[in-house]
Amino acid sequence: MLTLITMNLKTVCHRWARVQFTALLLAGITLLASSCAHVEPARIPEQPGKAPTAEMLPGKGPAQKGEWFDKVWTQRRAEFRANKVASKGALVFLGDSITQGWGDPHKYFPEYRCANRGISGDTTRGILYRLQEDVLDLEPAAVILLIGTNDIGIGADPEDVADNVKTILAAMRKANRKMPVIVCHVMPSDASKQRPADKIQRLNALVDKLVEQNKQCIRCDTYGLFADAGGNAKKEEFPDLLHPNATGYAKWVNALKPILSQLDLTTAKTN
Repeated sequence: MLTLITMNLKTVCHRWARVQFTALLLAGITLLASSCAHVEPARIPEQPGKAPTAEMLPGKGPAQKGEWFDKVWTQRRAEFRANKVASKGALVFLGDSITQGWGDPHKYFPEYRCANRGISGDTTRGILYRLQEDVLDLEPAAVILLIGTNDIGIGADPEDVADNVKTILAAMRKANRKMPVIVCHVMPSDASKQRPADKIQRLNALVDKLVEQNKQCIRCDTYGLFADAGGNAKKEEFPDLLHPNATGYAKWVNALKPILSQLDLTTAKTN
C-alpha cells in the first residue's frame, strides 16, 4: 500500500511539474511576442531604379507602383540626397505631386529657406518609408504635409490612410515635439479620378480628429478653400480635376502665410 501511495504521489508531482513548466513556457512566449511587437521593423533598402514594393513599405493599404513611379521616385530621392546638407533647418514641404508642383517653394515664400520633398504619385506608405531620411534628418524648422489623395486614388480605405497619417505624426513628434507640423486637408478632386468627394471628406474628418489631439499640429483648410457645392474640384482651379493651377497655388499660399507668420521659424529665415 505504501509503495502504491508513493507511486501515485510521484505521478501527481510529475504532472504538476509539467503543468507548471508549460505555463511558464507559454508566459515567456507571450512576453517575448509582446516585446517584439513594439520593435520598429528594419527598413529594406529599395533596389536601384525601383520604388519600394508593398512588402517593403510600412503602414496599411495598397502601394503605388508602375515604371513611371519607379522613375520619379528614384530621380527625386537622388535630388533630395544631393541637397540634404543645404536643406538642414529648412521649412520642409512634404507630399505628392501637388507638393512637387511647387517647384522651389522659396519663390512663393522668399522669407524662408525651403526644401521640397514632394514625390509625384506618393502615398502615406511612401512617406512612412522615407520620412526619416528625407525629412527628419533635416531637422526642419517646420513641416507642411499634404498627403492622401493617391491613397484614395489607388483604392485605400480612408480609415487605413488616416491610421498611416497618425503614424507619420507620431514619428514627427518623437523626433521633435517642438517642430510645428502644418497638416493640409486633402484637396478636392472628382469621382472620375477615383477620388469621390465622400471618401476625401471621410479622410479629412478622421485626420481632423488626429490634429485636434496633437498640440504640435496645425490644420490648414485646403479642402473647403477649393471644393465646389458638390465637394469636388473646380475646373478653373484644377484643370485636370486633380492638380491645382497657378490660381490654386496662389490661394494655397494665402492660406499658409498667416499660419507661418505665427511660428518661430528662425532656422529657416533667409535674413
